[in-house]
Amino acid sequence: MQLCSGSRRAARCPVRVSCFVAVGVSVVLLCVAGFAGPAFAEGASEGTAIGIAVLPRDLSPWGMFLQADIVVKAVMTGLALATVVTCTVWLSKTIELFNARRIVRRSLRELAGAGSVEDAVRTVPAGPVARLLDGAAAELKLSNDRMDRDGIKARILSRLQQIEAAAGRRIAFGTGVLATIGATGPFVGLFGTVWGIMNSFIGISKSQTTNIAVVAPGIAEALLATALGLVAAIPAVVIYNLFVRQIGAYRALLGDGVAEITRLAGRDLDSGAIVVQRAHLTAAE
Repeated sequence: MQLCSGSRRAARCPVRVSCFVAVGVSVVLLCVAGFAGPAFAEGASEGTAIGIAVLPRDLSPWGMFLQADIVVKAVMTGLALATVVTCTVWLSKTIELFNARRIVRRSLRELAGAGSVEDAVRTVPAGPVARLLDGAAAELKLSNDRMDRDGIKARILSRLQQIEAAAGRRIAFGTGVLATIGATGPFVGLFGTVWGIMNSFIGISKSQTTNIAVVAPGIAEALLATALGLVAAIPAVVIYNLFVRQIGAYRALLGDGVAEITRLAGRDLDSGAIVVQRAHLTAAE
């Protein structure tokens, strides 16, 4: 029973703390309102004049950008450029991944119908799988100890894994900028927010008034910087996660190609077949 009562007390503690915090915040807000109310009441007519003079006529996003501080303008410009970069990377990598997966799937179909490495070299179109075949053929040509079949298979697999890793790095190039934008965009927008609020308090200090017309422009600029930070970061994170999944699927297709080429090379080694390299590879050597 004591343990049960103790656990109930522990469960009620956060509730009590939350109530105390809520009451304390309410008291602080009431005190601030009590002190600020007379100031607003006394300066009502003065505040109207100041509001007409200070409050910007144009509170549209473009108008707030033109009237913003140079630092806030720089933050907004950087976030807008980051959004453009995100859209550019999304478009280019989408086209690149679509073409790369289409070529790999076609090559895998040709590879599945080949009976030997020689047949695969002649039928597989140019692309990542063709580079894998070139690597396997080159390793077979360099291996003079044809009796050590296990060693040849291990060297072929090692070379194919290197080519596969290089193809994966090549297809993933450019996606890191999306992760950077998604991670830093909200903080850059937060910097613009802090700077805008700081300018608002400076305006209050210089004008010697608590009228909302003095603080409104800076707050509006700060909120606009925050919005731009989220606009830049959210699509970047979503697109980056989409590319991670697509690149993972592309690497899985390359892995299937590596496995199929390894099996073909093993059959050729076991049967003693002669491996024929591509014409352009032979000419280059």
